[in-house]
Amino acid sequence: MLTDLSKQLGIYTEDEKSRIMSAAKWACDQHRGQKRASGEPYIIHPISVAETLIKLKMDVPTVIGGLLHDVIEDTDITEEEFTELFGEEVTTLVNGVTKISIVNVQSKSIQESETIRKMFLAMVKDIRVILIKLADKKHNMGTLHYLRPDKQQRIAKECLDIYAPLAGKLGIYGLKSELEDASLKYLDKESYYKIKSFVSDKKKKRQQFLAKIEYNILEATKEQNITIDVKSRAKHFYSIYNKMVEKNKDLADIYDLLGLRILCSTTLECYNILGIVHSLWSPIAGRFKDYIAMPKENNYQSLHTTVMGEKGKTFEVQIRTFKMNQTAEYGIAAHWLYKEGKKDGHVKPSDLAVINKLKTWSDVNIDSVEYINTVIGDLLQDSIYVYTPKGDIIELPKGATALDFAYHIHSQIGDRCVGAKANNKIIALTKPLKSSQIISIMTSESAHPHVNWLKHVKTARAKSKIRNWLNAHHESVHAEKSVIVKASPSKIKEESEHFDTFIDTSVEHQEVTNSENNSIIIGNENNILVSFANCCHPVIGDKIVGFVSRGRGVIVHKKNCPNLSGINEFEERQISISWEAEKLNTVRKCRVTAKKTPGIFSEIEGSLKKYKAHLISGVLDENDRGMLEGNFTMELTNGEDFKKILKSIRTIPTIAYVQELK
Repeated sequence: MLTDLSKQLGIYTEDEKSRIMSAAKWACDQHRGQKRASGEPYIIHPISVAETLIKLKMDVPTVIGGLLHDVIEDTDITEEEFTELFGEEVTTLVNGVTKISIVNVQSKSIQESETIRKMFLAMVKDIRVILIKLADKKHNMGTLHYLRPDKQQRIAKECLDIYAPLAGKLGIYGLKSELEDASLKYLDKESYYKIKSFVSDKKKKRQQFLAKIEYNILEATKEQNITIDVKSRAKHFYSIYNKMVEKNKDLADIYDLLGLRILCSTTLECYNILGIVHSLWSPIAGRFKDYIAMPKENNYQSLHTTVMGEKGKTFEVQIRTFKMNQTAEYGIAAHWLYKEGKKDGHVKPSDLAVINKLKTWSDVNIDSVEYINTVIGDLLQDSIYVYTPKGDIIELPKGATALDFAYHIHSQIGDRCVGAKANNKIIALTKPLKSSQIISIMTSESAHPHVNWLKHVKTARAKSKIRNWLNAHHESVHAEKSVIVKASPSKIKEESEHFDTFIDTSVEHQEVTNSENNSIIIGNENNILVSFANCCHPVIGDKIVGFVSRGRGVIVHKKNCPNLSGINEFEERQISISWEAEKLNTVRKCRVTAKKTPGIFSEIEGSLKKYKAHLISGVLDENDRGMLEGNFTMELTNGEDFKKILKSIRTIPTIAYVQELK
């Protein structure tokens, strides 16, 4: 094992080789006698992790960190002793990896969420921690067959949802593909082996087909005095699987399973080669992507085109420079690349959008489950690329709306937006955007965010800015200001005596009074501290349950909140509560149809405010007739005002139809 490791250290200096091998021998001693679930010596795992990091050409501290990433956790050595042997830098990396895996929470879902949150926070401090973790995950996925089927499925899904896309966001596409294929093997075993067999059976024909293509492109570029390097490949299994699912086709009906990569010296040559490729084979419409002019957020650059060859066979061609290819293969790891013993920096960690987004969220005070749902959805989903009217490129997660776009430009643009245009046509603010659209935002000084916007934004930035505005203007994200909660006074007294007192009327705490528009009452008691759970966001109309906490009063959850099972003493501390607004029958709904015009949402809300009604939720989406249509839910201080509100909405010139909903 150590001999094989030593043979892979050719890029390092003699001193660096000595340090790595010394750490490897020490790791062997520390893990002596330890076995993995497979029954193999444990040392196989850290050496495999180190080998992956060496292939990424990582710096020496990272390679040593990979060799020793389990030592502090699994052996008796103290942190001080470890630091004395290997230095502060390696200790910090190993501690970073160790802390990610140590989470003491009873609920499995909360534990997994907290683990992933720790991992992302560790990335902000030193991204090399995550590179070690990804190498660790790669080897663990290769030994998954020793675990129970249920654990295989859970770990494989986590790998596919989190670790594989993360490797992609860091630009390490080779590792991303390996993790995806390893996950597919356990999530859809039948499809995995079917694809594997198909690719294997067609290997000889594929090689013959690609050899002819390579010859043609080499001859054509030689005539233009362009020196190139050509690499051919079959697409990896998960990529093929995705095409089967997305296009709803059988494996035999998918033709573009082949890929060609052409490397050259300059950007100008890339575009010249693109012209040569399109002169040799017919390009497929809509299958060209220019990531050189419009790099991905991980700085990936390349030209992609799909063309049709002989007998209707399609194949993808990627064209990029040698330097672009180095970034494409190593991603963020290219920042630590070694070349003749010297660091050859390419992508800086601070240049990555994923790191800058995480920095924004590192201090946000939300629970781990919400963090995962929001931040990971923002960071790891597929991206779309849209343009500002000035031609600037904006990258957003797939499914992002004009609201996300507005807040990406500036928080004031988002706060004041009343409408949007895509390619000069009015669209609903809540409609998902598409790549290549030119987006413009219409604003009004009188406009402001609405609580229902939170349901229609994808990015963490937009959600954060909307919440900030609502909180600053005393408009609760969960409609607290117009909610009344009821519980039995005797039950409250019993719970507050059994546990710590949770009623607090001091100025420092949130005081909930019995005023007309901002009152929360539990039984006949005033000034009860009530909090709304961040994990499930209960709003009027939801079935709810109360939890008597220490220090935060009654915490309101949805009855079906998945996190209730993970709360200690929940059964003993729960109390029955209900929405007073529903009991008073002051929650009403209506359906609105309107022409597409800027500011229509604000005009509808103006009709509500005229009669002091509170908008709980509202949405307008474009229907198949090109009209805007949607439901509005409101709470009234006087139920008799509802007809007046409907009449007021009907007077808006662009309103076509208003209907009361029961």
